[in-house]
Amino acid sequence: MQNLLHFTYLQVMSDASSVDLLNDLLDPLSRCLDADSARRVAEFRVGPAVKERIQVLADKANDGLLSEDERADYEAIINTAEIISILKLKAQRQLKSNGT
Repeated sequence: MQNLLHFTYLQVMSDASSVDLLNDLLDPLSRCLDADSARRVAEFRVGPAVKERIQVLADKANDGLLSEDERADYEAIINTAEIISILKLKAQRQLKSNGT
C-alpha cells in the first residue's frame, strides 16, 4: 500500500509548482515536530480498512467504473496521501539530520 500511495503521489504531483507549494506549506509544520512526534509521523501507516477502500477505488478507477461520489472520495484520498507522503519524508529527514 505504501508503494501505491507513493506512486499515486508522484503521478498526481507531476507539476513542480504544486510540489513546491506543498513543500513550502509543510516545511514549517514539520519543524514543529519533536523527535518522538517526527518518529511517529515517519512510521505512520494506514489501517487495513483504509487500504482496502483505496484498493477498491483504484481498481474501479483503472476500469473506468467510478461513480461521481467515488471519484470525489478517491481524489480526496489521493490529495490526503500527497500531504501525508510529504510530511513523512520531512519527518524522516528531520530524524536523519538530528541523528535519531
